[in-house]
Amino acid sequence: MTDSITQGLRGAGDRARGMSKVFQGFKDFIARGNAIELAVGVVIGAAFTGVVAAIQEGFISPLIAAIFGEPDLTAVGVFVINGATFSIGLILNALLQFLITAAALYFVIILPLNALAARRKRGEEEEPKAPAEDILLLQEIRDLLAARPSPAVLNDAGTPPTFPPGSTPPAPPTV
Repeated sequence: MTDSITQGLRGAGDRARGMSKVFQGFKDFIARGNAIELAVGVVIGAAFTGVVAAIQEGFISPLIAAIFGEPDLTAVGVFVINGATFSIGLILNALLQFLITAAALYFVIILPLNALAARRKRGEEEEPKAPAEDILLLQEIRDLLAARPSPAVLNDAGTPPTFPPGSTPPAPPTV
């Protein structure tokens, strides 16, 4: 083969190996707890939005219709000055939606979780005794493994620094 074809094939192989590092970095990013917790929060938030909308449509709107004769407050307090339309009801409707959402969050999620935390605190047990020697060793191993850089960091930084046995890496700088 010619030199240009050989170099082209060699470069393609290098790029293919680099792609595996890119995918490893992506895998590390997705596997972080923050990304997963955020996704779960978005899904739960969307489901909760449905609950709040059902409360609005099934209870609040009929209650407003019974009081004001309209299904919502957008038609209440509308007036025109020099061709400009003002709608106090639109503002009141948005405020009411906000208060309904906040109240639903508080009474359905926050209040029960606070009550659960208070019950747990009342039944709090004594402080546990010092961990056994094997647990301390396992915790030390865990901490050492956590201090190692991930494959994505290694990909970005090159080869990792080495430390003599028994020493620990320096603490990261504080920002």
